[in-house]
Amino acid sequence: MSRARIEKKLTQVSDELRSARTEVKVLDEQIAHFADGADDARLRALVAETPLADREHRDAARTVAALHKDRTVWVERISRLESRQDDLLDQLLEMS
Repeated sequence: MSRARIEKKLTQVSDELRSARTEVKVLDEQIAHFADGADDARLRALVAETPLADREHRDAARTVAALHKDRTVWVERISRLESRQDDLLDQLLEMS
């Protein structure tokens, strides 16, 4: 692979990494926000002991779980991208 092609791929991977890291930051903020709401819903469910309060708690807990799952997917993507970036950098070093 030519040096120019490697550099282009490095730029693309870098852009994808930046985007993925931003997505994880957004998810972290959403998790914090919705986790607070889930905690409040859990307390309301315990105090109220009504089916509606219990359902609200389950819904809030599911939302937080889904956000955690999405975050895990993005973190794994970042790991793969960092590995790809390392491989490309190694290729550049070998050319030097």
